[in-house]
Amino acid sequence: MRKQAAGGLAALLSTSGLLLGMMASTPASATAHLANATGRTLVIDNSFELVTADPGHMFEPTGELVCNALYDTLLTFNGGNFKTVVPDLATSYQTLDGARKFVFHLNPAAKFSDGTPVTSADVVWSLTRLINLKGNPSFLLAGETITADGPETVVMTSAQPNPGLPYILPNPATGTLEQKVVAAQGGTDAADAATKDTAEDWLNANSAGSGPYILKSFSTTSQVVLVANPNYWGPKPAYSTVVLRNTATAAVEKLDVQRGVNEIAIDLDPSQTTGMSNVQIKMGPSPNVMFLFANDNPKISKITPNHDFQMALRYGIDYAGMLQLAGAGAVQSPGVIPTTFLGALPARDDAKYDLAQAQAWLKKSGLGHPSLKLTYPTAITVNGLSFDDAAARVAQYISQIGINVTLQPQSVEIGLGTYRAGTEALGLWYWGPDFPDPSDYLVFAPGHLVGLRAGWTAAEAPTIAALANKAAATTGIAARQAVFEQYQEALNQNGPFIPLLQPAEVVVGTTGLKNLQANGLWLVDLRNLG
Repeated sequence: MRKQAAGGLAALLSTSGLLLGMMASTPASATAHLANATGRTLVIDNSFELVTADPGHMFEPTGELVCNALYDTLLTFNGGNFKTVVPDLATSYQTLDGARKFVFHLNPAAKFSDGTPVTSADVVWSLTRLINLKGNPSFLLAGETITADGPETVVMTSAQPNPGLPYILPNPATGTLEQKVVAAQGGTDAADAATKDTAEDWLNANSAGSGPYILKSFSTTSQVVLVANPNYWGPKPAYSTVVLRNTATAAVEKLDVQRGVNEIAIDLDPSQTTGMSNVQIKMGPSPNVMFLFANDNPKISKITPNHDFQMALRYGIDYAGMLQLAGAGAVQSPGVIPTTFLGALPARDDAKYDLAQAQAWLKKSGLGHPSLKLTYPTAITVNGLSFDDAAARVAQYISQIGINVTLQPQSVEIGLGTYRAGTEALGLWYWGPDFPDPSDYLVFAPGHLVGLRAGWTAAEAPTIAALANKAAATTGIAARQAVFEQYQEALNQNGPFIPLLQPAEVVVGTTGLKNLQANGLWLVDLRNLG
């Protein structure tokens, strides 16, 4: 998937396979618990995208699974419901001053794995450290000032409205660490933490959180072992030990889960689940949205900025055919915001395939039968859907309109360069969420990050730019839903983006597991498994 401030594409450039594994020592508290453990062991297979177990540096999918089990956050999500936040360390919160100020009230029962109570000072220190480390996840809290108002109250303020903040805080990167423990190992929240903090190595061998599990051992290349936190303040986890194993291929995971060598396989695509028996198969739309864009910059192309040409593309894609290619569990995305997030357009707004209309729009464009290249990253997949296959299918549909298309596959490194530079005339890419809030999709607005990659400036679409600014400052669930729907409707009618689909997210488990669910944020929620 997905994790970078620049566009959710870290999986495409994952460095986990290049890093040296770090086998960790066992904390004394964890050793004692292992000696007395009589519970079950859970084995999970995953192709690792893992760099660190330090929340302040972590922003990879496997890391999120691990850190979600080790560290509590102020707020969280219940299962796969990403439209509503629920309490975790904070029992309640208030939104004040037009979403420029948030006040969080901590649960007094919360305590770290060594039995020490969690205080507002720990939360403030952890979140300030996250910001000052200037690592991959630091942008999540950019512009926020965090202070304490007594031992059980945390206050977060920003100069600009930030109504999406409650939906950012469930990210495991915002997990709370025990200040005195981590500081003793070289951790700091000072302004120069990026160069002075030396706690990461220790946090890759130990944990200092209040979550249901404790870190026993950690390797970025082989396996991670977690053990149940004997002092956990919430519902006790069902498993005394969790072993997360790095696997080379999904085929190995499939064989292992069918034989009972593991309990959970994370990396299968829908086609690989066909014919499987005596297992649970859970699938649903992933939060990754694959989209097509036509560059609006006339210096890049004399063809693609034409609005009638863009409408021809919109009507000329056979969306049902794209879903068939993606397989079971995939859904068409009516807008750039995933269907599972607040602000998503309803299914009735799905773009409709109409070849006659597409050809009529192309005729209206006055371009005749233009020729152009479709650029995309080759040899990669998103949730099992190959970009090579998707691009070939898109090109087939476009050619039926009367547009001559040449496929231009590029390596990920080269493709990311041309995509980010805004030099692709017609591109096929995807966006994976940095956080599950509609504000993360304002990057598609004219003059914003992805808008500019499609050559779309605010001066060209001032009305939509103003609507995006309004959406950024709107508070209240119902009001935000309405304004983000308006924003996406405007994008669909007058923008250069054509949302295609959300491929399926799949998790396969043995029949004895309870509450198994594919999770678009942290892969599998160890807290709810039974």
